Amino acid sequence: MATYNPKSLKAEEFINDGEILATLEYAEQNKHNAALIDRILAKARPQKTEKGCVCQGLTHREASVLLACDIPEKVEEIYRIAEEIKLAFYGNRIVMFAPLYLSNYCVNGCLYCPYHMSNKHITRKKLTQEEVRQEVIALQDMGHKRLAIEAGEDPVQNPIEYILECIRTIYGINHKNGAIRRVNVNIAATTVDNYRRLKEAGIGTYILFQETYHKKSYLELHPTGPKHDYDYHAEAMDRAMEGGIDDVGLGVLFGLEMYKYEFAGLIIHAEHLEAVHGVGPHTISIPRVKHADDIDPDVFDNSIPDDMFAKIIACIRLAVPYTGMIISTRESQEVREQALRLGISQVSGASRTSVGGYTEKERPHDSEQFDVSDQRSLDEVVHWLMQNGHIPSFCTACYREGRTGDRFMSLCKTGQILNCCHPNALMTLTEYLVDYASEETRKTGFALIEQELSKIPNEKVRTTAARNIADIKHSNRRDFRF
Repeated sequence: MATYNPKSLKAEEFINDGEILATLEYAEQNKHNAALIDRILAKARPQKTEKGCVCQGLTHREASVLLACDIPEKVEEIYRIAEEIKLAFYGNRIVMFAPLYLSNYCVNGCLYCPYHMSNKHITRKKLTQEEVRQEVIALQDMGHKRLAIEAGEDPVQNPIEYILECIRTIYGINHKNGAIRRVNVNIAATTVDNYRRLKEAGIGTYILFQETYHKKSYLELHPTGPKHDYDYHAEAMDRAMEGGIDDVGLGVLFGLEMYKYEFAGLIIHAEHLEAVHGVGPHTISIPRVKHADDIDPDVFDNSIPDDMFAKIIACIRLAVPYTGMIISTRESQEVREQALRLGISQVSGASRTSVGGYTEKERPHDSEQFDVSDQRSLDEVVHWLMQNGHIPSFCTACYREGRTGDRFMSLCKTGQILNCCHPNALMTLTEYLVDYASEETRKTGFALIEQELSKIPNEKVRTTAARNIADIKHSNRRDFRF
């Protein structure tokens, strides 16, 4: 039987079933241990220093105790601390992005995904480079600057060369004032050499969901295809980081297995990356199983209600305070609104999960990966965020200035967000308002920007940001950044 070792490069050792089960038992035994819970909460709370704020984060066992805790006043304290951490390190900025589906050809047999090979009635489609161009122009015309490209696993239809060609096409499109400045990649686990090629192509974050950390369930849910190999999939982030990609994104598909097991596995995986590579995940995504063609989410009996989903988000925020958290349009406006307060730092807007969906006037359903719950336009999402006191950010400066991996974490930990990311968010929001927003959104946005400029601590930075914002408003100059 494998022994737990967070520094190991073997999946069975760093995501160790015995350790996860022991963690769940420990959490169950201590879920009403008020003294222990208070100590964990005190550890989680951000502490002010001369240089900003610091947060210790939590171990997987500590975080699991909080998730298991059902003492009402302690749960409310978890939520309050999650909000404190979110504001301390990410402020009120919310990064905007959109997924771009390149191909739904897939050789895997995943039971929860409509792209599975045995689904014979879904429309199969793969974008040509001209179709990629048209999709990107449609996204640019909305105002998007950051994309996450997605493709099924098919070595014939979707080889790495196709992915790399699509990335080159995307970065090469300059349409009016639009440009995609960061391309994140969500494709199947691959080799160190291929990760190196993705890095050389200029990708931002490499994203790969483990789907479930429970190995027995994983093997049953992935009965055929290369994704059936649990260890190869779980060890992918180590290969990605060996290949030079220092921003990686973790995630599980909540609803496939018991949520407490998945939660512990997710935090353990983050701890492993920190132990081996010196930096944890750049992002963690928290999708839930949703209806799709040929997929009924009710078949999976591990679904989680909205209140527990919110608690999971809050506990992740306490455990990994410096990691970005992503919620997609799988979730409704109501769910996303609560999640934003508890730790979410990135949201998608106006998403279409079908291949070629952005160039269609009506939302196509014949090739969707999942049903979209929040179907509002990007303008509506941006306006909603601002009405709720958030700054929609289209910034990609850290990636393009080399502030990735531990360099971004250093920026976050030393409290320099307000002097760097905050003004960058305001300048990119100004770009959006001038070039793409409706009159009502523009009016709300400019008022918010004036209010938020005063929060920049450094006077020189504040003055420069105000001057750049004025230039964006009154000229065709774009892409200012600190």
